[in-house]
Amino acid sequence: MIREDRIELNNRFIKVFRLLEERGDVILNDRSGKGMGDFAERILGNKAYGHIIRAFLNPTDKRVIDYRHARTLCREYGVNESYLIDGVGTPFGFDLPESNGSKEYQQRNNGNILFTSVQAFAGSGVDVGGSSAEDNQYYAIPGVSGNGLVAFPIEGDSMEPVISDGDTIICRQIGGFHEIKNNEIYAVKNNGSLWVKYVQSINNKKGRIEALKLISANHLEYDPFVEEVNEHTRLFKVIRLIRNL
Repeated sequence: MIREDRIELNNRFIKVFRLLEERGDVILNDRSGKGMGDFAERILGNKAYGHIIRAFLNPTDKRVIDYRHARTLCREYGVNESYLIDGVGTPFGFDLPESNGSKEYQQRNNGNILFTSVQAFAGSGVDVGGSSAEDNQYYAIPGVSGNGLVAFPIEGDSMEPVISDGDTIICRQIGGFHEIKNNEIYAVKNNGSLWVKYVQSINNKKGRIEALKLISANHLEYDPFVEEVNEHTRLFKVIRLIRNL
């Protein structure tokens, strides 16, 4: 009998696999390095094991992925190991607070919103401007509930008059590119850089999102540009603006 934790692990694997498909990192019938056989070789060590991956993806099959191969998947495709192995955080990237639902969690973390510096959030090479290094903090705002929330200050005028220099934005990480709503504002984290822009998705011939068009509100001074997406691209929907008086 399969242990419950292995079933839960496999369910998370299925979710991650579908997100990898959505990103174009896995293309089932591809012959240029992204097909099922290529995926099986990277995860299981053999290109002929595509049928085993398909078994993992079939909820009615008794075969499920093990922890060793799950960790290999994390290394090969940049998946958040805490999410895949333990079910903590989000599938790709920045570990955000889980929930503000319990009193114990509130007392420990002082809220459900992670406040950080731009540099800490982006990693390096930040386009929206820097801020002084500081320790991560948690706080809460009435009416802003749930998980996956991060806040950071903005420097620069590329999004004026919508977002001004000195404002703080609160963002919620989205589950995948399929959740993008064109012409809305997102924080886009990609290749060590971070932009806060209006976003438009760009699809390839197969309908997969391959790039994002990033547009400044201050369009007279800042031209739109295109950023290619990859397995490391993260998007955070801007849901709240805090403005200094």
